[in-house]
Amino acid sequence: MDPLFNWLMSGDVSLQYLTSKYLLHSPEAELVALRKKIAADGWGKAFLAARNPTGHWGRDFYQVKWISSHYTLLDLRHLEVEPAEPILETLNLILRTRKSADGSINESNKIPSGDLCVNGMFLNYASFFGIPKSEMMSIVDFILDSRMADGGYNCDYKRYGASHGSMHTTISVLEGLWEFLKAGHDYRKEEIEQARQQAESFLLNHKLFKSDKTGEIIDKRWCMLSFPSRWRYDILRALVYFADAGRPYDLRMEDALRILQYKRNKDGTWPVQMMHPGKVHFLMEKTGAPSRFNTLRALRVMAAYEDDRLKEA
Repeated sequence: MDPLFNWLMSGDVSLQYLTSKYLLHSPEAELVALRKKIAADGWGKAFLAARNPTGHWGRDFYQVKWISSHYTLLDLRHLEVEPAEPILETLNLILRTRKSADGSINESNKIPSGDLCVNGMFLNYASFFGIPKSEMMSIVDFILDSRMADGGYNCDYKRYGASHGSMHTTISVLEGLWEFLKAGHDYRKEEIEQARQQAESFLLNHKLFKSDKTGEIIDKRWCMLSFPSRWRYDILRALVYFADAGRPYDLRMEDALRILQYKRNKDGTWPVQMMHPGKVHFLMEKTGAPSRFNTLRALRVMAAYEDDRLKEA
């Protein structure tokens, strides 16, 4: 086996599973056996053990970052753990107690409608963990009703009248809609596909990190590799979405792909360059050190686009 793959396979059992699934394309029987171990060992076990008797992680659904139920469920989704009973119990608790009148999942008791980023992320992990379509239809409605003229999404669109899409919100919405479709749901499927195409064009028109008007970098932090991403946008998160969705190579990805290549260490790994401040259950990886998660994610992207990039060269 390639030394880089050996290094990935020496990490947490979740990384063993993800490497086997996405890079080694191991037989299904091996994948099933590995996945069953995630909840019983390492990071998956530690996350599940941190759940409180209240049924939540942290203080409640959205507090305290990053140990709340919301961000813990997002972490568990990234590990691709099986939908263990505590996960499903907490998801059903959220659906019972956190739905607003408009059908959105609401992270606050002080506002009438939920945050669009939160709803995109919720749709992502709820779909992944197998929540029934009927429970998520109102969230899909809320998201599709929040489309902006430029194809993007913005948490401040309905609340404060924002006129331009947000990269942060748009990537969360795209991940959620894609996971909903991957789960096999056909509710408003044609509209979802149209919304995805428009939102993808919004990201690509910005070359994944640049102003569509001046060509300048919008935020240098978007070019830094972080994991977990939380609600924040960065180029690797966007590229992983496009690769996972099976979207073809687009020249507008090229600048971001070159940055990703440049950030590769001499030993073939990629680092964690930035962590988003906040309380965590535990550190999975250290800032500045080689990152198995980012290496795995970057290799997935390179595998998806390397051949087509060579044809364009």
